[in-house]
Amino acid sequence: MKKMKYWNRMLAAVLAASMLAGCGASTTPQATTAAATEANADGQETSAAAEETTAAETEKATETAAETTAAAEKTEETSAAEVLTIGEASDEVLRVGSLKGPTTMGLVNLMSEVESGAKSGYSFEMQSQPDVIMSELVSGKLDIALLPANVAAVAYNKTNHGVSAIDINTLGVLYCVTGDENIKSVKDLAGKTVLSTGQGASPEYVLNYLLEKNGVTDCDVQFKSEATEIAALLKQDPAQIAILPQPFVTVATAQNDQLKVAFSLTDEWKSVSPDSKLLTGVTVVRNEVLENRAAEVDQFIADHQASTEKAATDVDATAELVAKYGIIAKAPVAKKALPNCNIVAIAGDELKTDLAGYLQVLFDANPKSVGGTMPDDDFYYIQK
Repeated sequence: MKKMKYWNRMLAAVLAASMLAGCGASTTPQATTAAATEANADGQETSAAAEETTAAETEKATETAAETTAAAEKTEETSAAEVLTIGEASDEVLRVGSLKGPTTMGLVNLMSEVESGAKSGYSFEMQSQPDVIMSELVSGKLDIALLPANVAAVAYNKTNHGVSAIDINTLGVLYCVTGDENIKSVKDLAGKTVLSTGQGASPEYVLNYLLEKNGVTDCDVQFKSEATEIAALLKQDPAQIAILPQPFVTVATAQNDQLKVAFSLTDEWKSVSPDSKLLTGVTVVRNEVLENRAAEVDQFIADHQASTEKAATDVDATAELVAKYGIIAKAPVAKKALPNCNIVAIAGDELKTDLAGYLQVLFDANPKSVGGTMPDDDFYYIQK
């Protein structure tokens, strides 16, 4: 039943649009179309100009085009490796989307059961960017999505209360990583440049909140699109400072013994907001699916909980699956990272209490972080 699809052309288009829009910017179909139109126009102008060039200039242009094509093909191959699908997506199964990282690490045991045929009723898609999962959820291509906690609230507002939260899948996984021994807390980030992922998602709003609460006004936060990009920069210069999620913290520190964890953002959160929990990931379902297939959604919650429990009790087998599905390249590194990833599947009343408390802190700091308004009670699905 194994099925892995690599959407090369789509990812290449998304990557091209992202590069045109700027690092960390969200990509939309309109942006991709505009980029393609502009590229067409440029191509027509180049063709017209080429008619007037000398033979030498034409040959040079041809060589440049060949190099560009080769680079694009290489980019396609690299990007495609970030996407994984398991199981046949259809209206008869629940189509589940997740992000490369802890959210999918909590699903790998269930994914393996589906892949082997031991369990049915699901298809899985792993992406590296939350905006892709978000757009597929809104369009109805996905039924269930594992999203950054604040993005789940944004989805609720964007769809006019069209999704519900069914569980918390990850607690705090953000850490400050650097080779600079002078960095020990958020206060030490004053006057520093900090690299981070997650622009428009939990990492940005959590870091901004902590900086504000600690009176830091002159920290220059530079966002990158991928945690792997930041890990590469740290490998080149360990004196740089970065906010990274697990498991990339473990990967980065394993690559360079000069790097260390300076502090946990979960600890920093507790010191300024003791009445709320720092969360990372939340699982949501489209309400149309919940209304028509409630028993299947309840079964998914149970299966998700079983998968996360196995991730905690059978770390060796889970680490092998994490490596197999390309979340972390090597199983020994995955084994080391798993206990630090705070993988959970919290449902019911605890889901509502913890998630509402977290979102309220973000909302009070910046209403935009949760989509402008706090979700109503109907956002929290409590099983009957």
